[in-house]
Amino acid sequence: MIVVALLFLLASTAHVLSGDTGQNKEPQCIEKEKKALLISFKGVVDPSDILSSWTNSSDQNCCNWSHITCDTKTNHVIKIDFSDAQLFGRDYAIGGEIGSSLVELRHLEHLDLSGNNFVRIPKFIGSFKELTYLSLAGNPISGTIPPQLGNLTKLRSLDLSRDYNYDYDRTLIADNFAWLSHLTSLKTFTMTNANFTRAGLQSFKVPPSLSSLGVSNCLLPKVDSSSLSFTNSSNFIETLRLQGNSIHPTVITWFLNSCTKLVDLTISNSIIDGSFPDSFGNKNSLSFVALSSNEVETGVPKSLGNLTNLIGLDLSGNNFGGTLHDILENLTGSAKFSMEILYLGGNQLGGLVLDDENTFPSLRELYLDYNQLEGTFPNRISRFPNLRVLKLDYNQLTGSLPDLSSMPNLTSFSARYNKFNGTSTESIGKLDFLETLDVSSNSLTGVVSEKLVQGCPRLKGLDLSYNSALMLKFKSNWVPPFQLRGIYLISCKLGPQFPSWLKTQSNLFSLDISSSNISGLVPNWFSNITSKLNYLNMSFNLLHNTLPYFPILGADKVDLSFNQFQGSIPPSLSNVSEVYLSNNKFTNFRAFLCEAKSGTTKILDLSNNQLSGSLPDCWGNFQYLSVVDLGNNKLSGEIPSSVSLSSRYIQTLKLRHNNFSGKLPSSLKNCTELRVLDFGKNSFKGTIPSWIGESLTSLVFLSLKSNKFYGSIPLNLCRLSKIQILDLSSNDLSGGIPLCIKNFTSMAENNDYPMPIIPLQYDPNFLLAFNNIDEYDNIASIMWKGAEYDYDKILGLLRILDLSSNKLTGEIPIEVTHLVQLVQLNLSRNDLSGSIPKKIGSLTKLDSLDLSRNNLSGEIPTSLAKVSSLNYLDLSNNHLYGRIPTGTQLQSFNASSYRMNLGLCGPPLTSSCPGDETSRDPSPSTRDDHESYDDDNETWFDKLWFYIGIGAGFTIGFCGVCGNLLVFSSLRVAYFRFVESLGDWLYVMIAVKWAALRRKLAWH
Repeated sequence: MIVVALLFLLASTAHVLSGDTGQNKEPQCIEKEKKALLISFKGVVDPSDILSSWTNSSDQNCCNWSHITCDTKTNHVIKIDFSDAQLFGRDYAIGGEIGSSLVELRHLEHLDLSGNNFVRIPKFIGSFKELTYLSLAGNPISGTIPPQLGNLTKLRSLDLSRDYNYDYDRTLIADNFAWLSHLTSLKTFTMTNANFTRAGLQSFKVPPSLSSLGVSNCLLPKVDSSSLSFTNSSNFIETLRLQGNSIHPTVITWFLNSCTKLVDLTISNSIIDGSFPDSFGNKNSLSFVALSSNEVETGVPKSLGNLTNLIGLDLSGNNFGGTLHDILENLTGSAKFSMEILYLGGNQLGGLVLDDENTFPSLRELYLDYNQLEGTFPNRISRFPNLRVLKLDYNQLTGSLPDLSSMPNLTSFSARYNKFNGTSTESIGKLDFLETLDVSSNSLTGVVSEKLVQGCPRLKGLDLSYNSALMLKFKSNWVPPFQLRGIYLISCKLGPQFPSWLKTQSNLFSLDISSSNISGLVPNWFSNITSKLNYLNMSFNLLHNTLPYFPILGADKVDLSFNQFQGSIPPSLSNVSEVYLSNNKFTNFRAFLCEAKSGTTKILDLSNNQLSGSLPDCWGNFQYLSVVDLGNNKLSGEIPSSVSLSSRYIQTLKLRHNNFSGKLPSSLKNCTELRVLDFGKNSFKGTIPSWIGESLTSLVFLSLKSNKFYGSIPLNLCRLSKIQILDLSSNDLSGGIPLCIKNFTSMAENNDYPMPIIPLQYDPNFLLAFNNIDEYDNIASIMWKGAEYDYDKILGLLRILDLSSNKLTGEIPIEVTHLVQLVQLNLSRNDLSGSIPKKIGSLTKLDSLDLSRNNLSGEIPTSLAKVSSLNYLDLSNNHLYGRIPTGTQLQSFNASSYRMNLGLCGPPLTSSCPGDETSRDPSPSTRDDHESYDDDNETWFDKLWFYIGIGAGFTIGFCGVCGNLLVFSSLRVAYFRFVESLGDWLYVMIAVKWAALRRKLAWH
């Protein structure tokens, strides 16, 4: 019997060791659930082919599909998670609506659709009775919240936080919250950017299980404590967050009294009458209180100082005045012994009185940034003996940097954007625990040597940027005692030699030594420290020669622009997300494009170099390009079709100022995300393709200026409703201006479709992360007031229509006056005829108007005088006539703005209008229509001298002429023949002028 038992035990052990247990088997998808997945997601918009593993894979086991998890025992689908679907941004995440077939997944426990583009909460959501986790956070969901949510009795976490980019419309509506009380297992409920105007806070029926409630920016009706009817279950709430709502201070008191276990209270941007209740004294369960951004002026409630377990207090973003000493005095109760974190940034605190009384022995972090602190910082502070983080940014502090030796535990000191001057203090070098030091954007002077940081072995982040008089002189053989992760020495005097001590820093994550007067070659050892770099900026220096090999893998940004690098661009940079190499002397980038197997570059700026030859046909290697700028080079030939292979993401394509030729490739119509297209100053020819208006409907900026396009302006361009800047100038376009230009909605209405500005956020956990936030700004060359300028920051504010220097004919359509957001209108150098539209004054935002060198006739519309914003006007070289309308603007322009219009008269022209000569003493009303009384006196004074000069000249001339005629007979004969012919000519001219004068008198 014992032998049998032993044999059974051995067999069992072998079975376990062989792994043949049901638990280790790969789950096999249930066919019914697989079909449900395919059908329900069939109508989902999937711009990035995230669901390709479902439909294109040979693996028919849905348990192996991306974003799907099955139970290893039952094989049922228990989890769907698409929270990582927006890998390349919101525009490429999945969205739309999910089909009701999904209800077949009756065992689903976890559904996470956060960060996508779903627009509705499906009503069938209540069918998932096993669901414990549901998140639709960060979606643009709208409509009414379905009460079927109340069927999810096992739900423990519910997050309906709407995408903050859609917080302006609040189209997610809550009629009531009766369903909330049925979620008897719910622990956490979060909701933001919704519309609670119908429901209100008083309709909340909180389930007893709820421990965390967050309702932010939900248009809660203004309520006070008398209208609240929470059940006794509110006693179990530990975390309460009510940001961005209209809450009376009495509601805070009500919550403090009702939620007896409250630990974390956040009520920010919510107080409606500018005061905090002084009722915190008995709430000893509170550990963290955030009352930020409420614009309260009445000061800090003293009862906060009595919270014995208070760890963190956030009072930032209010309007507290007085001194820091006043604030701290109100917190000197029992809370001063427990408080570890204190946020006071973003107030109006002035002065900086820090005595040694009432110390805060536990305080570790003190934030005083964005205040009005001024004067010198105390040399020694003993009030915060255990302080580790001190933030003084954006104040008015002066004098030398403070002596920090009294805070030996300090790990982070930041005092950027102040007015500190003088030399740096050597006390910093005695802080053994210091990890980050930021004193950028001050007025520090003198020489910084290795002594500043020699005693900081734990230093990881150093920022001395924008202290332009600060000179860094480190010994060439200096070996720092630390390994930095972030170095920022922008606009410091670091050069002219490349800093050799950098070769000891093998853990660098971020390096910015731009504008630091470095010249010469990049040393070969530099490639040894780039392998871990995520951010590199050496722009605006005098570095030259070829670029060395950079073993950079997956970096976010490399900026080497504005140097003197030459030769080829190394292919190793093709794995960098953003590559800025503009304003150098590079001549070739074929290896960069064609040797990259799978380039991950999103932004490529190679403008203002010396690139030449044809454009390499290797763009298919770069699938994620969003911005391409090859402007101002010497590239030629036709655009290869492979450029459009990156069409899924490309938003900006700039090839301006090259010598490209041929027609625009039709493959570009696949670049449907394009917002900026700049092909100006090339040699493209043919007609403007109609597919631009049909397919590129997201265009905000379109420039085809200075090419060889001919034919008429295609009517399909009028489909560009988002267009803000349209420049077709300097081509051979003919025909009329399309009447449908009124469909340029962004020029006609106050709608802002900004140029693509791509936020670039790097490692959020990296020290000195504030310097790791950047963005790409589009730069465009714009003809403005007769000269060409580059615009970047304000480009999105401009509305420009430039059709100048073509062969356009016909009249200026009245539809132009519908484009009331126009800032510049240029129709000059065409063959336009007819009159200027009478309603031209509707364009009240015009800063520049150029209609010169056409065949326009008629009078200048009086409405133009009402455009007070007009700073540039050119109506010259037309056939305009009549009086120039009087107003605050039109008389201020130079006479050259009206020249070569022989029929125009009145100021600023010297020619008077008919009838002006007879009005010697005009009435006040007449003076208002012409010139002021003083100007009239000055004019008649000038005329007096004019007539005196005529009389004197006539006398002298008459004597000289008549004397010669009496003496010389041959002159007499010639003279009288001339007078006879002159009489005939005068007769003809008088007749013509008289007819013209009669017409003018009829007009007036």
